[in-house]
Amino acid sequence: MPVPTPHIQAKKEEIARSVLMPGDPLRAKYVAENFLENPRLVNEVRNVYAYTGTYKGKEITVMASGMGMPSIGIYSYELYNFYDVENIIRIGSAGAYTENLAVYDVVLADSAWSASSYARVQNGCEEEVLYPSPELNEKIRRAADIVGVGLKEARVHSSDVFYAADNVDDFREIYRKHQCQCVEMESFALFHNANVSGKKAACLLTISDSFVTHEELSALARQESFENMMKVALEACIL
Repeated sequence: MPVPTPHIQAKKEEIARSVLMPGDPLRAKYVAENFLENPRLVNEVRNVYAYTGTYKGKEITVMASGMGMPSIGIYSYELYNFYDVENIIRIGSAGAYTENLAVYDVVLADSAWSASSYARVQNGCEEEVLYPSPELNEKIRRAADIVGVGLKEARVHSSDVFYAADNVDDFREIYRKHQCQCVEMESFALFHNANVSGKKAACLLTISDSFVTHEELSALARQESFENMMKVALEACIL
């Protein structure tokens, strides 16, 4: 498929080799305007904003993924395969399944479990647990040390459903059966696309709410208050 694609209007040279992917387009805008030097808007198809600028002299793109695996599946696949992107770090929010994770904790995904059909439908992969790039995760650990942000590592639950019926396994059962400590909706598809494309992916999350304590951040706080996660991801891109 030539670029631009049906979903990304940017020219090939307007997308950096390393991309940060929040779900929320307004979070992408916030990162670009507050952390990148000379950011320029390179995509606004469907209001899925992408900005490219520099961080400490290195070119970086921050682009929204939208919500859910089908959405990040499209954007990450096109970035890897049509724009020659090498690294994607998802920077998102998650809900805690255990008391080990508190609101505002920064979590590095060491694996993602999902009941999703995404990987099976995409290329026949039957795995229920997928993994990030060890090399990229190590860079994130080093970056966290550099900027002085504590990380907690955990398996995440990548769910296709935000509003689940009461008669399905609740979060306690998912934690017991699959050792998932928090839930989000994108990393499983991102890890799969990285694997099939021969590229690198990682997932950094900030805990925005807790199923255990029922604490919850506002939409504005989710958009603007995840700066520790953002700083770690940006620093990892320049290592």
